[in-house]
Amino acid sequence: MEVQTMKITKIDYAATGAFSKTISDYLCCSEQLQPFYNHFPTLASFAAQLQEKNFDQEQRQTLHQALQEQYTSIPDISPKVQQHIDLLLQPNTYTVTTGHQLNIFTGPLYFVYKIITAINTCKQLQEKYPDYNFVPVYWMATEDHDFAEINHFNLFGKTYTWETDQAGAVGRFSTESMAQLLEELPEVYPVFEEAYRNSKTLADATRAITHALFGEYGLVSIDGDHATLKKALTPVVEQELTGQLSNQLVEEASAQLEELGYKPQVYSREINLFYLTDDLRERIVEEDGKYKVLNTDLTFTREQIRQEAQEHPERFSPNVILRPLYEELILPNLAYIGGAAEVAYWFQLKKLFAKYKVAFPLLMLRNSALYISRSNASRMHKLGLQPQDLFQDFQELKKQLSGQLHEEEISLAAQREAVAAAYAEVEKLAESIDPTLVKAVGAEAQKAANSLQMLEKKLSKARDSKHEQTFKQLENLKEKLFPGGSLQERKDNLLTFQTNNPDFIPALVEAFDPLEFKFTILEEA
Repeated sequence: MEVQTMKITKIDYAATGAFSKTISDYLCCSEQLQPFYNHFPTLASFAAQLQEKNFDQEQRQTLHQALQEQYTSIPDISPKVQQHIDLLLQPNTYTVTTGHQLNIFTGPLYFVYKIITAINTCKQLQEKYPDYNFVPVYWMATEDHDFAEINHFNLFGKTYTWETDQAGAVGRFSTESMAQLLEELPEVYPVFEEAYRNSKTLADATRAITHALFGEYGLVSIDGDHATLKKALTPVVEQELTGQLSNQLVEEASAQLEELGYKPQVYSREINLFYLTDDLRERIVEEDGKYKVLNTDLTFTREQIRQEAQEHPERFSPNVILRPLYEELILPNLAYIGGAAEVAYWFQLKKLFAKYKVAFPLLMLRNSALYISRSNASRMHKLGLQPQDLFQDFQELKKQLSGQLHEEEISLAAQREAVAAAYAEVEKLAESIDPTLVKAVGAEAQKAANSLQMLEKKLSKARDSKHEQTFKQLENLKEKLFPGGSLQERKDNLLTFQTNNPDFIPALVEAFDPLEFKFTILEEA
């Protein structure tokens, strides 16, 4: 496929000013962080991970069967996706996984960036290790119940919201009430229209969307909300209910990270499980020897809840602490790809993985990008700016632009010093003639300093007004590329760019190098 020519610039993550010290230290392989992960992700380090990951044939059969069931919701499955599902039966097939919530219309751009990072990682691994097969996997966070985080998206500066009174795990939500939102959109977007109108649940719709967008690359989407898959978690559930092991181990790791100056990203509970039914996902707590489901009348004795876990594993939902362990139990996975906060919270989990003797995956920071359309690139160059300049604070950029406009920063500091020196001489004279006048001289000196400060502001304002249109263009460009002062990928939606550039996804696939760990700037030529 011929992809529109793009100018690509790569910069260090630290140069963006948008990433934490934890991530900067990780990418620099800081010794302080090394005890909290297994291998740093390089092409060479995957060799060790391949040897450490154990995944038997029975587990592969269970996974394959579950995926076959889940993909019955896709009427015309991509040959590449079907091939990847079938390859998972082979002992030399492994996965590279990313996960995300079921944001409607894919939500912010980083959803897409995560998936492309997984796809490109598998592509590089296939070239490096031809005796193995590598499958990119999207873990759908179907059991998440924070609907407010996923029920909206931004398109061309406007927020669209899905209103529904459904409760519980969002993956089980019916998409029937999405019809009103679809009618509000500025035009018809066939991939999303078909998915939301023809799917029974949000999980099915999201699978349909990711299949339509990434099926040609062989992306496999998996829903962990599945009774057969959950059986693998049953021993962990029983240990969690009776021994509350994860809380102890995660708190130990969190305390160690804090001592080193790293802020923990997630907080553990005494029991890191939810109870899950069709319209309910609530925390399980132990009180007075009984197990209670918060905000319900459900209670269990220890024996009853253990029996419940054995007979209905699908009713137990891991929270953010146990979900990574669950993923690694049911997938032949080598690496997990996440955003900065995700990678940081995995550092809290290594002790937990070691306790259960589960291989800790390589942790990869997803690709991040700034996409500059042709019109915005034209504005940028007219202002005499380079893409990396745009990450500066707006006031700093104004100073830079003023310099390019041959306008020096206005400062009356020298004049203030001269006036202060003059008044200091007058003060000496007053002291020698009549000390009672010293205060009056000081007051006049302060008035003069204040006057010069006000004049400095007026002169700066007058200078700015001369180039008001230029600075307004700069302000508009910054807002376009960094909406609300945030990275573009955290606000804008895929459709904002794909609508005008159908090759948007192929361009990203071509530009992203998942193991380079550089921020990518794509500029339409």
